[in-house]
Amino acid sequence: MHPFHWVPADGQRHASCDQRPKGGYRSGQRVTTLCGRGVPAEAGDVAWLWETCGDCNVHAHRMAAAPLPR
Repeated sequence: MHPFHWVPADGQRHASCDQRPKGGYRSGQRVTTLCGRGVPAEAGDVAWLWETCGDCNVHAHRMAAAPLPR
């Protein structure tokens, strides 16, 4: 398991090391992202289809010691 998790927020899927609430984030709940932003989470299935934040993706891959796909 990695120290981060993904959360839809502010129109993108972001990664965060915040402690994830049991049952997941509620819409509007603030989350600190790996890209350094504090954004409101979005609950719901459609939000998971948003694009991934590029900066969070880079940080998450580094933390996971996994190369970025080309």
